[in-house]
Amino acid sequence: MKALLSAARPLLTDMASTILFFCIYALTGRLIVAVALGLGLVAGQIGWELLRNRAVDTLQWISVVMVLSSGSAALITNNPVFVMVKPSLIYLLIGAAMLKRGWMNHYLPPRALEFVPDLAITFGYVWAGLMFLSATLNLVLALSLSVTAWGVAMSAWSIASKTTLFLGQYGLMKFIGRRRASSLAAA
Repeated sequence: MKALLSAARPLLTDMASTILFFCIYALTGRLIVAVALGLGLVAGQIGWELLRNRAVDTLQWISVVMVLSSGSAALITNNPVFVMVKPSLIYLLIGAAMLKRGWMNHYLPPRALEFVPDLAITFGYVWAGLMFLSATLNLVLALSLSVTAWGVAMSAWSIASKTTLFLGQYGLMKFIGRRRASSLAAA
């Protein structure tokens, strides 16, 4: 269970500001409060990494720029569509970054890299596909649903799709990794 939680941590960290925005907006209906808290969380996450002298990933910087620009536009125009469309842009950028072969190796423990490096590459492309699908779905829903309905739909999709893929990937890689390790030990 500890390994599963450790592997899920980057996913939860990446989704935190979006989840916070959706929750605050759904609970209060106040765009300014939701955007401000989302911006605060992203800034806090980056600040925490910098305070710990850890490198901030390119995708985190992209997320900060996107949150700042879309949040500012939403606040200036008092139009939540800017915030609603923002995830599509982020999904596209992340999906494009995930097309880089081997990007997932950074997130895997050495044992996984030893026994299932091929699966890591394959799942890297599967994750990119999920990001492109999510970008398309978000854009369609952002332009056709109310803010509340969009927030509920995209929150459910975001959490369910990523959790399902993560758990499926984790289970399959662990299963195949153990089989490969056993085969090598028996040889």
